[in-house]
Amino acid sequence: MHLLHFLLPGSLDTATGGTGYDRRIIEGLGSLGWQVIVRELHGSFPHPDEDALADADAALTAIPDRALTVIDGLALGAMPDIVARHRRRLRLVALLHHPLALETGLPAARAEALRRSERQALTAVRRVIVTSPATARHLAEAGLIGAMPAAVVVPGTDPAASAAGSGGGPTQLLCVATVTPRKDHASLIEALAALQWAPWRLTCVGSLTRCPMTADALRARISDLGLTERVDLCGEVDADVLAGHYHSADIFVLPSRFEGFGMAYAEALARGLPVLGTTAGAIPDTVPADAGLLVEPGSPRTLTRALERLLTDAALRERLAAGARRARGRLIQWPQSARRFAQILRDV
Repeated sequence: MHLLHFLLPGSLDTATGGTGYDRRIIEGLGSLGWQVIVRELHGSFPHPDEDALADADAALTAIPDRALTVIDGLALGAMPDIVARHRRRLRLVALLHHPLALETGLPAARAEALRRSERQALTAVRRVIVTSPATARHLAEAGLIGAMPAAVVVPGTDPAASAAGSGGGPTQLLCVATVTPRKDHASLIEALAALQWAPWRLTCVGSLTRCPMTADALRARISDLGLTERVDLCGEVDADVLAGHYHSADIFVLPSRFEGFGMAYAEALARGLPVLGTTAGAIPDTVPADAGLLVEPGSPRTLTRALERLLTDAALRERLAAGARRARGRLIQWPQSARRFAQILRDV
């Protein structure tokens, strides 16, 4: 039996794409006969205080010598000195969902500090695993890793029935993302404010508590623009409720400023939904040109034009939905992702 120690910030049950990836890989490794010991670190990463760092050091210290250990990049990149102390004793592997310095809204000095910190931490690991070819390219081009290229293990998806849509009435738009600056709900609301003449409703599913200032500003802006009756901020929901939202949607929209992969886009494709996204990060690798419209990130005006096309052109929506249905046949399933992850670990 293979034994793996897996460290991640916060609870394994957290409803984010990165933690969801960790959870599904851990479950997949278990089904392949691996024993995975999960160690949950403080949820303040990647901005840990001294107590969080001390707790992380203690967690690594408790792991036996030579043990294979995966550390989620959200924590690893913020504790380079601690990782360096254990680099010779443990077989360390980094799992990067996206580079820390590319989080939207960071002051320039903080972004640069995170870039240096992450680069230092990555020199202490034996292997780097990323979730998209785009992230692997970025790490290489930015000089964040050494000569060995990052290994890519893209997220899987689950088989799903095609969305039925709203069945008439207002076009149902669905956005699935934690409300943070990087997901850029603000641009989406500004874009929709210019289209109040069109019949649409927007449902936003995702945590409203991980970045309270952003969520509060979003609520205020929705109210100021008179969109309260047309925009539903649901917060986190369970899997069955989320599946229901996907099933009744007509269009999936998420104007992220950056994505290391973008699992929600793949989930939309798995349901045959036309997608409106951006050209940022790995999104173009995930969403084929015949399945969605991708626009410049951070531009409400460009987003408005794309939304207007989708809301007024039923034939375009159907063409993109057909492209999404074709794309879902090429999506990786979670068991494949787990097997690829296991293969990489066996060579560490």
